[in-house]
This record gives sequence, structure tokens and C-alpha cells, in this order.
Amino acid sequence: MTKAKGNAPGVAEEIGVPSSPSGPGGGAAALLRLAALGEEVGSKRVSEEARALAARVDEGRFYVACIGQFKRGKSTLINALIGEPVLPVGVTPVTAVPTVVRYGERRRAQVLIRDRGWREVPFSDLQEYVSEERNPDNAKGVEGAEVFVPSPLLESGMCLVDTPGLGSVCSANTAATHAFIPHIDAALLVLGADPPLTGEELALVRTLAQQVRDLIIVLNKADRTSDVELTSAAEFTERLLKKHLPRPIGPLFQVSAAERLAGRAGSQRDWDKLVEALQRLVEQSGRQLVRLACERGLTRLSEELLALLGEQRDALERPIDESQRRIAVIKETIRTAEQSLQQLGFLLMAEQQRLSDWLVSRRQAFLARVLPAASHEFGEALRSARRTLGPSYRRSLHGAAQEIARRHVAPWLRTEQEEAEREYRRVADRFVEMANEFLGKLAAAGISELARIPHALDRELGFRVRSEFSFLRLTEIAQPASPLRWLADLVMGSAGARRKIEQDAQEFLCRLLETNSMRVQSDILNRVQESRGRLEAEIRKLLHEVSRMADHALSRARAAHAEGEAAVRAAVARLDQLERQIREVYQQAQRG
Repeated sequence: MTKAKGNAPGVAEEIGVPSSPSGPGGGAAALLRLAALGEEVGSKRVSEEARALAARVDEGRFYVACIGQFKRGKSTLINALIGEPVLPVGVTPVTAVPTVVRYGERRRAQVLIRDRGWREVPFSDLQEYVSEERNPDNAKGVEGAEVFVPSPLLESGMCLVDTPGLGSVCSANTAATHAFIPHIDAALLVLGADPPLTGEELALVRTLAQQVRDLIIVLNKADRTSDVELTSAAEFTERLLKKHLPRPIGPLFQVSAAERLAGRAGSQRDWDKLVEALQRLVEQSGRQLVRLACERGLTRLSEELLALLGEQRDALERPIDESQRRIAVIKETIRTAEQSLQQLGFLLMAEQQRLSDWLVSRRQAFLARVLPAASHEFGEALRSARRTLGPSYRRSLHGAAQEIARRHVAPWLRTEQEEAEREYRRVADRFVEMANEFLGKLAAAGISELARIPHALDRELGFRVRSEFSFLRLTEIAQPASPLRWLADLVMGSAGARRKIEQDAQEFLCRLLETNSMRVQSDILNRVQESRGRLEAEIRKLLHEVSRMADHALSRARAAHAEGEAAVRAAVARLDQLERQIREVYQQAQRG
């Protein structure tokens, strides 16, 4: 367990965070207990969030948020995915608040009104609450909405979330979407072909890549441009994403949600592939996404309550004017911390470069050793190869190249993956160690509250990224790359043509060795970059939370001091009791 250096152990550190709940039931029960404790502590936000998370953990629900610029067709895309127009759409920016579309046996809707809780509304009246036109600047105080539909796509627990568009004239809408990002489990990023990827969308993609593991990218409104323009936009988007994202991206699905919803000709495009990707997300990642959401919630909400209790106790025991001065110091330190974060970034970058150099040197040593031996084996295969017609001869030699490459690369990849995994874990731990040293310096500079949340940067809680490496069959095919090449092989049956085929096969062997020997290196470096992004995002979130806690504690201390010394003593005793109960929640979750 790591903590900020120079700080005393926090209250949560004595207990430890459950590395995994004992299943949905155990995790949900712990969350419900935290919700009740949150009410007693006075944190309505923690209480409501814990109850909502407990419900979706118990039901196996996870959130796939539909995110993008305004007017990219996000609402229409969700309507098309579930097969009916349940969300309002229009020409002007429409969605004003995040709206969750989840499975239900009958169509119904409910909205969460600030200070009034959830209330069911007629399905036809949904736009009165969630649309910008009927609820401008969210004047009705709607904090969320849920739509229940009997859609087969959602029956296994996936919930689609319609978020307000970014970059519209309604600044509150953009803020609502950014505030919702930490709560999502996976993202459906909706881009467009006209105009293509914007700078604000690129910044959004970077944020999402740090927050979520599963990111599906859609190029919507494919019917609005010509095929040439669509291809150009797709290539431009993929090029930018590969350049700026800290990890590889999956396929770019080109669809027209409006066409699909209207059932017009040509509506397929990549639609079936998009649906298959969502179904794979449910089958392969759904259970894990729910479990991770539960773990994140237990850790974050429990430590937040413990930190809040500690801050409230300190505020009760010190003079009010001293607390005011401390809060001023905290906010000034946080304001200047961004520049310090850049310095931390340079240190993290140096660790990345050292790891990259280490991996490159190992790969170069492998190639220097294996290329001569593989070339010799290929020469032996050439001498024994049967001289058949051009296409058959090419397939035979390419097959031999694949087999030689497999014999050399596969055993090395296995040992290299083990070595690289150990090095990755060392670097990921070093990242957390440096981040905690950074937080320790901030604590010494005036934010001692950071010591109260020791697990926020615990190395076991999400900064190590799972490997995408797998021992797949060498994928390049042993046949001509094009019909024209096949025809040339067929008609040019001379010795010169055979020499060309043999030369191509020799180059193919080298390409196989070079390309496949990079697989472990690429996997590790991508994971290191993602770990770094997650860590930096967590630091920023932590600093914001510390400031909020100090303000809340000061407000409650003022109220207690106004009632007199007896009220202060009673308040401290109550905080001690609540802290013991939160510890019990941790212990019960661990025991399962």
C-alpha cells in the first residue's frame, strides 16, 4: 500500500480497501450501507450515488454513454439502436441533461428533479424535461432522466446514455456532459463526416481514453456526403485518432442512424458491425464492467466519507478563522499545482522513454540473432520447394515463411511477454510512487487533507491496465496480394518470375519477423501511456475533492460552534461513531 510520503496514515489506511466484492449482492449491500451512512454524515450526493450504484450493480447494469459534439445525431443513433424514436431529436441542440435508456418490460420514463427526487412522467412528456427547447438552460432543475424500453439490445444489462452535445451555445449542456464522464463504464463516441473531427472532439477523445477501457467510435450521418468525401473524412479521422490517442483504436463504424430509423435503402453500411460490437461488449466485458464499477464506487465513496469525517472533526476542534485561512492556502496551492503537474509529467515521460529504449534494444538483439538463422532456413526450404505454377509457388513459399517465422517468434514472444509484464508492473508502480511523492509535496505546501485519502492513488486500484496481447496466428496470408499479382504469377512462368516470387517471399519472411516481434513492445507501451493518463486524471479529481471537503467541513463547524461547546462535543462523538461504522462496512465487504 502506498501513501503520500511525509503524511500520517489516513483513517481508511487502517482498514484497507476490498480488492473485489464477493459478488454483486455483497457489493450492492455494502453500497447501500454506505448510502445510509452518507445521509448521517450529511453528504446527500454520496448517499444518492451509492444507492444508484447499488441498484445497477444488483441488476448487472453498466453505462455506455453516447458522447460527441452537438448535432452529431447522438439521440437519433440511440433511437435507431433500440428500434423506436423514444428520445427527442431536432434541428437545434436538443438534449439538455444526461438521459439513461435502460431495459424495462413496458415503456415509461422518470426524471430526477433537484431537491425533489425521482418522479415518473408520461412517456410523451419526456422532452418537456430533457430537451433544450422545452427546458432552456435546465431551468426546471432536472439532474437526470431514465427511459425504460423493452429492447433486446438492453436486456442483458447494458444502458445507453444520451448526453448533451459539446460545443453548443448552451454552456451548461457541455458542463453536464463533462460531469457525467466519471460515471460511465464504456463510451460510444459519435463523430461526423461533415464537418470531420474537431479540436474539441479530439480533446474529448483523450479524456475518454483515460476514463474508460472500452471505446466504440461511430462516424454518423454517412448519408450526408458522397462516398469520396466519406472515405476522405474517415481516413482523416483515423489518422488524427491514431496520432493523438494514447492507445490503439478499434474500427471506425460508418453508419446513418437516420437512414436506419427510417428503414431507407442503403441503411446497412456498418450498422450490423456496430450492433455486433455492442453485443460483444455485453458478452465479453459486461460482467467485468459491473464489478469494476462496484469496486470503484466502494473505494471512492467510502474514502470520501472517511475523509469528510476527518475534515469535519478537525474543523470542529480548531478556531473558525484558522479554518478559513487554511482553506485559502488550500485553494491557492491547488491553483498553482497545475504547473507542478507538468513537471511530474516530464518525470513520467522519462520513465516511459527508458522502458521504450529497453524494449527496443531487446527486440533489436532478437532480430540480429534470428534473421540470419531464419534466412538460412528459408534458403533450405527454397532448395527443396517444388517448382509449380506461379500462384501455387507463391503460396507454398509464403507458407514456408510463415512457418519459419512462427517457430522463431512464438517462443521468444512468450518469454518476452513475461519479462515485459514484470517491467510494466515495475513502471506502473513507479508512476504511483512518483505521484504520491508529488502529493506529499502538496500536503507539505498546505494541503494536509490529502493524507486522508491514501487509497486514491493505491497502485492496485486501476492504474495497471490489462494486456491486450494474445498469441494469435501470424496473420499475413500466404497468397498474392491482388488479382493482378495472381495473374502475373500465372502467365509469367519463367525462371525470372520465380526469382521475383522467391524475393517477395524472402521479404515477406523479414516483414513477419519484424512486425510480429513488435507485438509485446506495442502492448506494453500502450498500457504504460494509458496508466499515465489515468493517474494524471485521478490527481486532478483528487485535488478538486479536497477543496470541496474543506468548504463543507467549515460550514458544519460554524453551525456547531454557534450552538455552544456542548454541541461541539456531541458533534465530535457522533463523528467517531460514524467512522467506526464505515470501518465495519469495509471489513464486512472484505469478509464477504
